Amino acid sequence: MTNGPLHGVKVVELGVWVAGPAATGLMADWGANVIKVEPPTGDPQRAVFGALGVADQAGVPPFEIDNRGKKSVVLDLRTDDDLATMHRLLAEADVFVSNVRPAGLARMGLDPESLTARYPRLVYGLLTGYGSSGPDVDRAGYDVGAFWARSGLAHTLVAPGDNPPGVRSGQGDHTTGLSMCAGVMAALFDRERTGKGRVVETSLLRTGIYTIGWDVGVQLRFGKRTGTKRREQNPAPQILNYVAGDGRAFWLLGLEGDRHWPGLLGAIGRQDLAGREGFATARERAVNCAAVIAELDAHFATQTYAHWTSQFDEHDVWWAPLNSIPEAIEDPQVIAAGSFVDMTPQPGEEPYRAVNSPVDFGGYEPTYGPVPRLGEHTPEW
Repeated sequence: MTNGPLHGVKVVELGVWVAGPAATGLMADWGANVIKVEPPTGDPQRAVFGALGVADQAGVPPFEIDNRGKKSVVLDLRTDDDLATMHRLLAEADVFVSNVRPAGLARMGLDPESLTARYPRLVYGLLTGYGSSGPDVDRAGYDVGAFWARSGLAHTLVAPGDNPPGVRSGQGDHTTGLSMCAGVMAALFDRERTGKGRVVETSLLRTGIYTIGWDVGVQLRFGKRTGTKRREQNPAPQILNYVAGDGRAFWLLGLEGDRHWPGLLGAIGRQDLAGREGFATARERAVNCAAVIAELDAHFATQTYAHWTSQFDEHDVWWAPLNSIPEAIEDPQVIAAGSFVDMTPQPGEEPYRAVNSPVDFGGYEPTYGPVPRLGEHTPEW
């Protein structure tokens, strides 16, 4: 985005894998000039599909979404000459973001204390797995370990006694990247008033705790919380997913149980349930949720998805499609919401679509990419 709200802001990234590059990837999408400093072997995320036989320079969407529009500069920071080049970049930078572990940054003299003393206007974004103090600051985290497992988030996915399924890659990284990006924006705004940069810090663990903050807050306040229930034991049968007779699923959104119950019964032609014992009030339906869910399951299996969803719309029943990913990318509303972007390919590449970043700015028409080849821009420095 050449005319975006961050046009003219220079960002230096020393990032690997996902969370750090995700934060600066948002900044690149918003118009910043992002210089991605990579080791001679490259960001390991480039080769994440290597086991599948995909080359590290193309066709890797997990790398592309977080690195389009950046400049790739290869530096071996173990050498004095390349470390000096790094400092030339930092001397001109507004922002430095890294998710290299703190001990590694300290060995290179790129730790927050050293750089903020040397470059007082620099906004320094430190993104870690577990924070910068405590016994595990240098423990490997990744989003699976720090965001999902240690925060308690993964544990809430399943009912007591069950182990969580494998979680989808990159979710915690992207959420934490958003946290970092927001903090950097606040620090840049503050620098406009004070003339001074500052350290901005977040971690996968801290963002995971914030993400599950409702549950954690209840535990802190009352010493207990309501555990995750199996579907058939969900005490809110009107806020649940169901499968139509043709196999397509939807999610009911009846958040106000007693208000929304009559409309649902009208939509499905089951006004008889209004007077059935155990079904009359939201409280009764919560206590008898297994029976209510079983009744609705059987009834929804009698008609198609198109039938039920048209009835929902006619009777103002709130609902949402339970999309698979192939269904989501063809969903007209997903497309209309601006969820995808046409990428600028490298020479010789075919045009392709990618996932858009989640924020739009009025008056700016984004153009993203291309994704830099490893070391493509090293000669410029």
